[in-house]
Formats: sequence, C-alpha cells, structure tokens
Amino acid sequence: MIVSLPLQVRYFLYRPVCDMRKSFDGLSGLVRERLSKDPLGGEVFIFFNARRTQVKLLVWEGDGFALWYKRLEKGTFEVPVVDEKMNGHELRSDELLFILKGISLASVRRRKRFDLNKNNFASGHQNNFTQA
Repeated sequence: MIVSLPLQVRYFLYRPVCDMRKSFDGLSGLVRERLSKDPLGGEVFIFFNARRTQVKLLVWEGDGFALWYKRLEKGTFEVPVVDEKMNGHELRSDELLFILKGISLASVRRRKRFDLNKNNFASGHQNNFTQA
C-alpha cells in the first residue's frame, strides 16, 4: 500500500453511493454540497461505489487535489454501519486502514487507552493511565 494515513488528519466517509466517474471537481462538489465541508481544508474524503468494489480518497495537499483510487479484483470493502440519514461519518485512520486492507471492523476489539480529548483535567487530578 503506497498511501500513508497520518493520525493528525481527519477522515470523512461519504455514505451515499458515489458515481466513480466523478473526479476532482465532482467529488469536491459533493464534499461542499452534501457534507457541508471545505474540500480545501486538508481532510481526506472517502467515496465508495454501489458494489463497494471501488474506493476513492480525495485530499487537498496545499497546491492541488490528490486522488487515490483502488478497484478490487475480488471481494468488497466493508463500510461501517451508520445512520442512513447521515451523508457523512468521521473515521479514524486505523479504521480506514482496516477497510482498505479487508479487515472486518466487527472483528476488531479495542483495548482501553488514554484519550486526551475525552478527559477533563479541570475537574481535578485524575489518573487517566491504565495499569498493565
């Protein structure tokens, strides 16, 4: 796999089926109109076709759009189950990697880890680290 998936980048899955004939302008239009996001913001936007055999990743790299495209010769990509009314869903970089590598998201079990974004240090001194 040539693509790296940095942790600092946000990843957004476009939930509706996407016409894979769309390229830079068409996909960035979907990002603006359907996801209400700025395609120039540096986030990665993920699009799948109806059969889930093709995926495109769109990202603005500061001087232009980059588009990564993969077609499976056999099998399908697993798309996370989310509310069908939502056009978009944010993914973690590891979730996207699992999808691209064919690892079932349902089979992945996460161990408890510290997450700075989910803790409020203002409420006192907490030990947010787990013991081994």
